[in-house]
Amino acid sequence: MDGSKTPVTAPVFILLGPPGAGKGTQARKLEENHGFVQLSTGDLLRAAVAAGTDAGQRAKAVMEAGDLVSDEIVIAILRDRLAEADCAQGVILDGFPRTTVQAEALDRLLQSSGQRIDAAISLEVDDAAMVDRISGRFTCGDCGEGYHDSFKPMAKPGICDHCGGNEMKRRADDNAETVAQRLAAYHAQTAPLIDYYASQGALSRIPAMGAIEEIATTLDSVVAQATA
Repeated sequence: MDGSKTPVTAPVFILLGPPGAGKGTQARKLEENHGFVQLSTGDLLRAAVAAGTDAGQRAKAVMEAGDLVSDEIVIAILRDRLAEADCAQGVILDGFPRTTVQAEALDRLLQSSGQRIDAAISLEVDDAAMVDRISGRFTCGDCGEGYHDSFKPMAKPGICDHCGGNEMKRRADDNAETVAQRLAAYHAQTAPLIDYYASQGALSRIPAMGAIEEIATTLDSVVAQATA
């Protein structure tokens, strides 16, 4: 034996789950507990456009034309972001991939740098309960911390626990009819993706209707097992 070691690569996790499943809340906890970086498609696009990167300029032109940004551009932006130093501890992908075509492209991207998907974690919820959960949620307008009227109230009403801000926002489309449509679309689009990662042995299913801390503890166990 020559004593050489296989280079350690940053772990990559995908959070899957319908609107209101708690992906944002759990991603924040993974960031705090493990030093991971949450990467969402929307934030990536906005940051790349603002930074004026090559891929960002291409995305800007597409968006200004009113078209959808192609998978090729999103992958290019993701490639640039994964190369940044803060991603060395690991990343959580939220909102990408959404289709098996995107998943295959992501696999190729990660393989090019010796990485892989360590776990695709599906937060399993009851659709009927999602209406109540989503209609009560809101976020801090300053830092984006998420709250809920019943499940995650602020310690001091009207004051963000995270940054002390007092401007709160609710999404106009968080109503029963729209939520039902979004849930139906999620299941239609994501079912093949769940099958894709299950076939790779990378899928973990976590019941996500319980207490936030209980779900976080289960997530920590999945992360520990995937990175052992």
